[in-house]
Amino acid sequence: MRNTNVWKAAAAATVLLLAVGCGSGGNSGGGDDRGGGFRAPDVPMKKTLGKGEGEVNVIAWAGYAEDGSNDPKTDWVHPFEKQTGCKVNTKIAGTSDEMVSLMKTGQYDTVSASGDATLRLIASGDAAPVNTELVPNYKDIFAGLKKQPFNSVDGQMYGIPHGRGANLLMYRTDKVKPAPDSWRAVFEDAPKHAGKVTAYDSPIYIADAALYLMKTEPQLGIKNPYALDQKQLDAAVALLKKQHGSIGEYWSDYQKEVTAFKGGDSVIGTTWQVIANLTEAEKAPVKAVLPKEGATGWSDTWMVAAKAQHPNCAYKWLDWIVSPKVNAQVAEYFGEAPANAEACKETADPQHCATYHADDESYYKRVHFWTTPVKQCLDGRTNVQCTDYAQWTRAWTEIKG
Repeated sequence: MRNTNVWKAAAAATVLLLAVGCGSGGNSGGGDDRGGGFRAPDVPMKKTLGKGEGEVNVIAWAGYAEDGSNDPKTDWVHPFEKQTGCKVNTKIAGTSDEMVSLMKTGQYDTVSASGDATLRLIASGDAAPVNTELVPNYKDIFAGLKKQPFNSVDGQMYGIPHGRGANLLMYRTDKVKPAPDSWRAVFEDAPKHAGKVTAYDSPIYIADAALYLMKTEPQLGIKNPYALDQKQLDAAVALLKKQHGSIGEYWSDYQKEVTAFKGGDSVIGTTWQVIANLTEAEKAPVKAVLPKEGATGWSDTWMVAAKAQHPNCAYKWLDWIVSPKVNAQVAEYFGEAPANAEACKETADPQHCATYHADDESYYKRVHFWTTPVKQCLDGRTNVQCTDYAQWTRAWTEIKG
């Protein structure tokens, strides 16, 4: 399997200006976090496709729009250009906040947004609802990725799912005994490994603490780790402040986490499957597990700009990037589960989809995918106001001291 220097840095603080109202949401992974959302701005949806405009301006994570410049054998951009006549102009973004800012310029047609950016783009009116009938390969997208709170509003898709992954618990098998099966290992039991615990460096990590509390302290009433009222947020922050004393390093660069676990500077903490694979390849004695409480996770969605100057080419790109062969190439290169079920027949590594649990919906039902926290409670509560991402960002700064 080929992997790039891909990592998703923490999204910076951005105040969410969401329209007031309630809607129905989907299931973000765990079976208990259905609920309300917000009413999206009135942005028209494309009804028909016309001739391509000759180019498309793309914002992407590194590794999502490879044209052979990094590896001559890795190129799915030029075949797209040859087939459609749409030249791809790619802007690589390092954070979700950067993606949101770039989309606001009106210079880009499509973006590979993560769940901590999608609702911001929808709420601001910068992303248009997507007509899935104009994307033939959408029919083969795993059902568990369709109409979720992070990519739809009131059952209307605002993008095409690209891939997904869980935030796992990784530990050194020679240093951490007995083998952990709970997030308790990095919260309540963190002092056992003081100075060698690691965690993802982002405000969205607050959801990991909230998920743990949701399972272990039911009296707090947390139903969705991304829908926290002030009392619930305070509880998660208190847990993370307690954990902070045992943290050796917060990570965002995956290669640094590989090095830390290999050298023993980190012995337990959050990770992605691709990082676990790379660490094992470096001969480090590690194992990654999905704890019994479940986990948070991420899923990326290709969205179309509300003011796209090249909407026809943008739709052609959406269909291309999730087509079986290309989606398989991207998934292996980046290190994730593909979104298209047919992609599992196209991977070079026949075990890739098994490794990343691509077709294991029971696995992903235990994963609560990143969803932007907003004031309108995503769990459907209307008697309280929930905390938004700006508040989470301030809290994260406080947690880190």
